[in-house]
Amino acid sequence: MSSLAKIEALLFIAGEEGLSLRQLAEMLEMPPTGLVQSLEKLKDKYKADEESALWLISTANQYRLVTKEDHADLLRQYAKTPINQSLSRASMEVLSIIAYKQPITRIEIDQIRGVNSSGAIGKLLAFNLIAVAGHKEVIGRPKLYETTAYFLDFMGINHIEELLDISSLEEEEGEINLFEERELEEENEN
Repeated sequence: MSSLAKIEALLFIAGEEGLSLRQLAEMLEMPPTGLVQSLEKLKDKYKADEESALWLISTANQYRLVTKEDHADLLRQYAKTPINQSLSRASMEVLSIIAYKQPITRIEIDQIRGVNSSGAIGKLLAFNLIAVAGHKEVIGRPKLYETTAYFLDFMGINHIEELLDISSLEEEEGEINLFEERELEEENEN
């Protein structure tokens, strides 16, 4: 795998948090000067490739992959898609984790799930089901996520405490979809 492909893979998986030059250099075992040249090559590659929607930026000493400005209208249209469009299983899982563990960072969510959650978090932010609640007071100051008032509306509840109490569920009962449970409760009430 080429060094550009490795850089691209790392930046993709890092998502909105991005990676610093030092972090990239350590992971790739490259000297920072050589890495800067590779980052410039990757940036030039994206600039020249009209078929690619990606762009490489550096802000706050972090490198990130973002979409090119040309796609802003399309992405705004996507973000305005009605909420009744079904959320993916991954988005529902991330939303459940945030609802029960809020405020929580993306890295903490990733640790619970075992996979990167950037895409699901982006979708949940676009749907206004979650919001940034501040930053955790640790190195890197990662964003903290929490549910919104719109989430309460979406769930049909007035307070977060009205969510299904999962502490009483035994682990051997297996995986449970919290949103299906809520629907079953509502059906039983009617």
